[in-house]
Amino acid sequence: MGYRTVLFDMDGTILDTLDDLLDSVNVTMDHVGYPHHDRETLRRFLGNGAATQIQRCVPGGAEDPKYQEALDFYLPYYNEHAKIKTAPYPGMIDLLHKLKSMGITTAVVSNKPDATVQELSDEFFSGLFTVSIGDRAGIKKKPAPDSVFEAMKRMGADPESCVYVGDSEVDIATARNANLPCVIVTWGFRDEDFLREQGATTVVHTMEELLEALTK
Repeated sequence: MGYRTVLFDMDGTILDTLDDLLDSVNVTMDHVGYPHHDRETLRRFLGNGAATQIQRCVPGGAEDPKYQEALDFYLPYYNEHAKIKTAPYPGMIDLLHKLKSMGITTAVVSNKPDATVQELSDEFFSGLFTVSIGDRAGIKKKPAPDSVFEAMKRMGADPESCVYVGDSEVDIATARNANLPCVIVTWGFRDEDFLREQGATTVVHTMEELLEALTK
């Protein structure tokens, strides 16, 4: 019968955000006087929200004397520069339209700051998601299941008909903690071998495979 509700991660799943994230991180590193990071290094730092991302970018982590300064600079800078190079992955818009035409409701559940999630959802996916939720006060970040449960509650979704789609070990754990089936895509920020080591069982490589996994 397929699923009736699909909950998507954002970065690395529906949106290719890596270049804007990298540019914002490196401007932030310039601001605090630390070395730049490359694409592959930053990919490994993503998935747990902005605060953890910046902890991983500064040499001393959360105890680094410039950590808070870096985070305070990064958050507004990235929010203002989040749409320069960012774009939906090829075929994602068509997939979402197909799901909508089939009566399948969709949502975004992300560890990005909530204001950025709302702005990016409106910019690239206007009218396609019923709910978009980012990191905000009062809801624990993924891999805690709280934001997933909040999205399901707001949509009136039956947990038995829901599936979670992501691209990282955080998403695998989130789905597990929410007791939902999980579909993992390989075009995001982690390698397939690593994802399988983390427990991914349903892994897709193309939009066609993703559509089939969600509707079969």
